[in-house]
Amino acid sequence: MSAMNATKKIGADEIRDYSSRTFVAPARQKAQKRFSIKVGDVVRELKLYRSIPAVCSALKTREFQRTNGLKLVDATGPKSGLSTTVVFTYEFLDPEPDAARGGSDDPWSRLRGALKDVFAELGGGEAYLRAERRNFYAPED
Repeated sequence: MSAMNATKKIGADEIRDYSSRTFVAPARQKAQKRFSIKVGDVVRELKLYRSIPAVCSALKTREFQRTNGLKLVDATGPKSGLSTTVVFTYEFLDPEPDAARGGSDDPWSRLRGALKDVFAELGGGEAYLRAERRNFYAPED
């Protein structure tokens, strides 16, 4: 395998998603008020050796902080801020971010369960689907 093929093409969204799953979620589950992410850990796990600035940038975006209910309280490392030795320290703003608790800002969360009562009247979702499948084709003459 060549060095070119070994390098992954990962964008900021993937970096943020990985960091949310790997660092934010466990810290939240442990009820920590603060936690840190070392850029080198993300770079190593995602094999982004040539994308250190992208990792640094993704971890300090407002989007990452807002989505996870975080506030960036400290960043240590070299002046450039672009190194595997950079450590970002975050603080939770609330116990659960809006996306996790289905806040009113999320249209999908508001829709979730909207037809629950209708399906209940029809005997549940499975019963409804079975009846629809049974009646899908017109009866043969």
